[in-house]
Amino acid sequence: MTRKEITKFLQHLLIQDRLSGQGKYYASEVSLDYGTAKVRRVDFMQFVPVNCVYVDGLEKGHFISYELKSCKSDYHSGYGKNFITEKNYFVMPISVYKELTEELKKEYGIGIMCPVPKYRDTRDEFKNPTPLDKTDIEWEMKILKPAKTKSRDKSLTELLFCMLRSGR
Repeated sequence: MTRKEITKFLQHLLIQDRLSGQGKYYASEVSLDYGTAKVRRVDFMQFVPVNCVYVDGLEKGHFISYELKSCKSDYHSGYGKNFITEKNYFVMPISVYKELTEELKKEYGIGIMCPVPKYRDTRDEFKNPTPLDKTDIEWEMKILKPAKTKSRDKSLTELLFCMLRSGR
């Protein structure tokens, strides 16, 4: 698969498996610090409210950022380390994770999410990755390394506005 095809595969699976459904709110290509010299962009941002019935349910909600990395050079490109939310994930094929394992250990608090064939153990998949272009397989996004919760750098209102402004 080409880099572009891998990115599309990761996008589709992330949306289908983690971002879609009732009570889930997300946007893609979310621009942060728009209008400044330090404009940054996050591939996907999700807002998870505690509930949608009371004001405090929204106020206590949290944000999750996802950066898609289709290959090792994509990871090293310098783009996509704009993590400012409570939880942050790199989403990548398990083969890329395998290549970057030592480097990713330095990324404190950032989680790793990879596509894995449904019902397959992640350890077995790590040892022997399944090619992503196999069409007869049902895939799911699995967390290989959970993200650590941290304080976000922006207010609830600003991040919701950035998501709304992205228009996606």
